[in-house]
Amino acid sequence: MSKFDYDLFTIGAGSGGVRASRVAAAHGARVAVAEEYRVGGTCVIRGCVPKKMLVYGAHFAEDLEDAKQFGWHIENATFDWISLRDTVLADVDRLNGIYTNTLENHSVEIFHERAVLTGPHDIRLASGRTVTAKHILIATGARPHVPQFEGCEHGITSNEAFHLDVLPKRVLIAGAGYIANEFAGIFHQFGCEVTIINRSDQLLRTYDHSLRDRLLQISVMKGIRFQFHSTFEKIVKQDDGTLLVHSTGNRPAEYDCVMFATGRVPNIEGLGLEAAGVEIDEKGAIRVDDHSRTNVEHIYAVGDVTDRVQLTPVAIREGQAFADTVFGNRPTTVNYDCIPSAVFSHPPLAGVGMTESEARNRLGSIKVYESDFRPMKNVVAGRSERSLYKMVCDAETGRIVGLHMIGPEAPEIMQAAAIAVKAGLTKDDFDATMALHPTMSEELVLMR
Repeated sequence: MSKFDYDLFTIGAGSGGVRASRVAAAHGARVAVAEEYRVGGTCVIRGCVPKKMLVYGAHFAEDLEDAKQFGWHIENATFDWISLRDTVLADVDRLNGIYTNTLENHSVEIFHERAVLTGPHDIRLASGRTVTAKHILIATGARPHVPQFEGCEHGITSNEAFHLDVLPKRVLIAGAGYIANEFAGIFHQFGCEVTIINRSDQLLRTYDHSLRDRLLQISVMKGIRFQFHSTFEKIVKQDDGTLLVHSTGNRPAEYDCVMFATGRVPNIEGLGLEAAGVEIDEKGAIRVDDHSRTNVEHIYAVGDVTDRVQLTPVAIREGQAFADTVFGNRPTTVNYDCIPSAVFSHPPLAGVGMTESEARNRLGSIKVYESDFRPMKNVVAGRSERSLYKMVCDAETGRIVGLHMIGPEAPEIMQAAAIAVKAGLTKDDFDATMALHPTMSEELVLMR
């Protein structure tokens, strides 16, 4: 019999922790998980899943308007935020139950309480119980970063946005990443006056510049306001509940809600990392090797707490690789090349591989192909909004090294296209593929 209570103890039941625990148990390990909030983690409970549901709801605003040109006349259409909010939260409850059942069906013991490390193999639960484990996995994820200044406590983050009792008439969103742009589109379509404030003049800096410029152009055309090169000085909550925001380069302005979308920071506080001897890096994330192992041989970490790539599929892949390596006798590492990503803005954008700038810096000689067009639906609806597809190729080999798209259903198209980029296909391979007409995706094989 093992001298430890468990073969694996996982702290955090998000995407990475759930996958690692389930797979480890399937390999025959005795597994326990501690989760102080809800099983499912950021993505399922307060992140990409409920946010995508809001995105779906927001799209109906434009769809109902466009429908008139297609012969549909829906009189006196109204929007009920509370109805959508409660529907989304109810589905989050459903998913929480599914993730819980998945663990229980694999004989994973769940502790619905906080757990901290008290030694190399020791974990103390909030209830006071102490357990031991041969291997420990930290999968506590990350949380929204809130800038510190006078009155910052009056703002909210994406966590609270899903629980608002009323939609704000005027909302100021701080940041220019995917969360800021996604919620800007959501709130705008729901009828809110939206302003984005950012300390630089760039949106979505990791995406190709052509897509970023196009999204900014469309957002301004829709009526979203931008305050660039500006930082907060203070927020004053007034007697009527409105927020008076003071920021550099702007006159004080009133808003009903200020939302911070200024990045995410790893959840490491109070975990007892010092007691276990686990090292963190200069960004406050847990330092790990290619097998997700920390400097302590039997302690591992996956997902956003490691600050590698903060994406749910990455955390899941890391959890799978960890479990297969440690408990499945199949040493596995994660390949971080050609990870597709998307921003569910209005319209959405997606990309995989190198941007044009990155390709020029790394390869020198490249060829860039573009298709700039109005989707058929927009033409009929009388909407001037244009889509842009961009293909970046190695000039010598013709290999596609980057693919970038902004337009309706871009993320759905990108998933299949990313397989081709990952496989190293060339522009000639795309050109040799028959077009599927009439579709937006056919532009991928028609670029000249």
